[in-house]
Amino acid sequence: MRAQNTGAPDPQAARRDHSARARAGLDGLERLVSGLGTAVLALVTLVVLLATAATCLIGVGLSAVPYALRALRMVTDRERERLSRIGPEIPGGQPPPAGLRAAAGDPAVRRELRWLFRHATLGLVLGMIGLVLPINVLRDGTFPLWWRLLPAGDATASIGFPVVHDTVGALGVSLLGVGWLLLVLYATPFFARLQERPGRRLLTPDPGSDLVLRVAQLTATRAAALDAHAAELRRIERALHDGTQNRIVGVTVLLGAARRAVTRDPAHADAILERAQSAAEEALAELRAVVRSILPPVLTDRSLPDALASLATTCPVPVRVDAELPVRCAASVEATAYFVVAEALTNIARHSGARQATVRLRRDGDRLHVAVTDDGRGGAGDRPGSGLLGIRRRAEAHDGTLTLTSPPGGPTTVEVNLPCGS
Repeated sequence: MRAQNTGAPDPQAARRDHSARARAGLDGLERLVSGLGTAVLALVTLVVLLATAATCLIGVGLSAVPYALRALRMVTDRERERLSRIGPEIPGGQPPPAGLRAAAGDPAVRRELRWLFRHATLGLVLGMIGLVLPINVLRDGTFPLWWRLLPAGDATASIGFPVVHDTVGALGVSLLGVGWLLLVLYATPFFARLQERPGRRLLTPDPGSDLVLRVAQLTATRAAALDAHAAELRRIERALHDGTQNRIVGVTVLLGAARRAVTRDPAHADAILERAQSAAEEALAELRAVVRSILPPVLTDRSLPDALASLATTCPVPVRVDAELPVRCAASVEATAYFVVAEALTNIARHSGARQATVRLRRDGDRLHVAVTDDGRGGAGDRPGSGLLGIRRRAEAHDGTLTLTSPPGGPTTVEVNLPCGS
C-alpha cells in the first residue's frame, strides 16, 4: 500500500534550508567586509586623484598624473582579484596611458574612475554596514546580561535609543539583536551583490579589448614556442655534432688503422679493434641518450608518473615523487610536463644546494598541475638564459602558466598549470 504524503514539514529539509541560509548570510558578510578594504583604498585614491586634478589647474600636478593613474590601476586590479576569487574571473587591464590627455580619452580609465567614485561612496557605506551588523548582533543580543553595569541614561540599544530602565526594556533590546541577526542572514547577500555590481560592470574589459589581449597573448606564446623549438633543435644538433659524430669519426679512424695493421701486426690490430668497439658502444649510448631527450620511451610505453619516477632516480638530490594521474593526457602535454620536471630537477642539482626535493603531479578537471619543491637556498628567478625561463616558455606554448615562489632562504616551488582537455 502506497504511503500518502501528510503534508507535514520535513525536519531535515528545514535544517538544510536554515544551514544554507546561515552560510549565505556569513558569505555575504565576508564579502562585504573584504569589499570594505578595497573601498578604503578607493577612497584614498579618489582623494589623491582629486588633489592631483586640482593642482593640475595651476600646472603643479602634471608630473604626478602618471603616479595617480598607477595608483588607480593598482586599486582596480586589487578589486579585480577580489571579485575573481568569489565569482567569474575578471582579467586585468592594459597599462594606463602615460599622459593626461591620453588618460582622459581612454574608455577603460573613464570606467575605472566611475567605479572608483561608486566604490569609495556606496561600496564604503555597504562595507561599514557589513562591519557593524555582527557587532550590533552581539551587543544587542547580549544586552540583558550586562545593561545594569552601564551608568544611568547610557543603557541604550545600538541605535542610541530607547533608554532602558528595567528588565523588560532590556529584553526588548535583545529582540532588536534578533532583528540584526535576521538582517545578517537575509540582507547581507543582497548588499554584497550591490557592492560588487559596479566592479562587475565597469572593471570587466570590453569584448573587443579582451579579444585583442587574447590575440596578443597567443602571438607572444606562438613566438615563444617557435623559439623553444629552435633552441631544442640547436641542442639536439650540438649533442649529435659534439658527441655522437665525434665518436663515430673516431670509430672510422680506428677501423682504418686496424685494417692497415691487420697484416703487419695482428695483435696490434686486435687492440685497435677493441678500442673501436668501445668507441662504437659509447657512440651508441650517446645516441640513445639524445633520442631519450627528444621523447623518453618510458613516457610512451608506460605513463607520466613512471617517467617522473625514472627521472627522479637519476637526480643527485633525493627526490620524492607524489604523482596521481588516473587517465592519460595528450602526448604533447605529458612531454611538456616531463621536460618541465627534468629542467627543474637539473636546476635544483646545479644551483639550489638542496638536500631533498618533491615532485607533485595532479589532474584537476581539464588542467594538469605539476609542482616541484626543494629546500634549497631560494632566490631563484626566470632571468634571460635561465632554465626557468625555458620552463615558462614551454608552459606558455601550451597555453599554460608558471608560478615561481622562491624567497631568499627557500624553499623554492615551481608550479606549472597545463590544459589537457576534458
